Amino acid sequence: MRAQDSATGYGTIAVGGGGTETAATPATAPAPTAGTTQAAGTAQAPTAGTTPGTAPVPGTAPAPYAPQHAPKAPVRRGTLLASLGVVAFSLTFPSTAWGLESFGPWSLVALRSTLAALIAGCFLLAARAPVPERRHWAGLAVVAGGVVVGFPLLTTLALQTSTTSHAAVVVGLLPLTTAVLGSLRTGERPSRTFWVAALAGAAVVIGFTVQQSGGALTSGDLYLFGALLVCAAGYTEGGRLARVMPGWQVIGWALMLCLPFAVAGSAVALPLEPVHLTAHGVLGLVWVAAGSTFFGLYVWYKGMAGIGVPRASQLQLAQPLLTLAWSVLLLGEEVSAAAPLAAVAVLVCIAATQRTGRRRAPRPLPAGETGPVRS
Repeated sequence: MRAQDSATGYGTIAVGGGGTETAATPATAPAPTAGTTQAAGTAQAPTAGTTPGTAPVPGTAPAPYAPQHAPKAPVRRGTLLASLGVVAFSLTFPSTAWGLESFGPWSLVALRSTLAALIAGCFLLAARAPVPERRHWAGLAVVAGGVVVGFPLLTTLALQTSTTSHAAVVVGLLPLTTAVLGSLRTGERPSRTFWVAALAGAAVVIGFTVQQSGGALTSGDLYLFGALLVCAAGYTEGGRLARVMPGWQVIGWALMLCLPFAVAGSAVALPLEPVHLTAHGVLGLVWVAAGSTFFGLYVWYKGMAGIGVPRASQLQLAQPLLTLAWSVLLLGEEVSAAAPLAAVAVLVCIAATQRTGRRRAPRPLPAGETGPVRS
């Protein structure tokens, strides 16, 4: 079926036999021909998920929202939010080192998750956020296991034997790890140049960790590499979920999912591990709960929903260098010459991966799921 061109300037609309519509392509509206009339004031702007001049076909999902040219103001706002998230993340390791002055590793992680979940619950109640659909809970469980439980626990255990500057360089590989897992999860196939740069970055990180540990990997390094994997999985799944629900609700519901386990963990760990309250210890706990876990992930996912995962991941390349600066200013650590050089080398390698094109587009969203939801 062919629809007559409307005054909105959109061209032919094709309706397939399966009941789905193909998006209209902009075209210059021709002058009215003989035998046709056009009622004044009847032209309407197309709405998201429908084609101009036609009613939505019953029983079909709306087309994914894919703007061709994003306005500059929302892009700047998304960039600012994602940048705030990177700054918050860069303070995680120094704050964790402070928190370990007062709490044991298991107590610190359990209390961190409990406080962050309580804050998230207040925001969800205030916004009257709807409960996610059942099909999204598996993805939320991956986010919770990766960025709420796995990454904080493994990095906290690592910081008992590693310095924050050392951990910062290793975790500098997180954007690359996220890109690798993301390609497996979404079906994207980066170019060969991407993988060359990826291997170079991995070689730098492994070489740095072996050199700093005296020729062998330590238990702290194994914790850090495990943290990379679980956090990358959480970021990947969270980025996918941010396409179908507001990004800040992704981390909010993931935290609520962990609340019962966090409360139980706090009740078990606190009596078993010594507690020596200090100003640094309390400030460290408050920041990793309110700053890193909730606020950082809140603005990170919200900014990622506004500017997209690739652009947001580029901003996170600055995180290792920021953490190195915080470790010197707040903890008085002496950073070896190899640490900043390794961090810069990792940033160069990861930046190269961001500049290469993809060979295959990501898989489309499952039936019934729309495009990005503005939070």
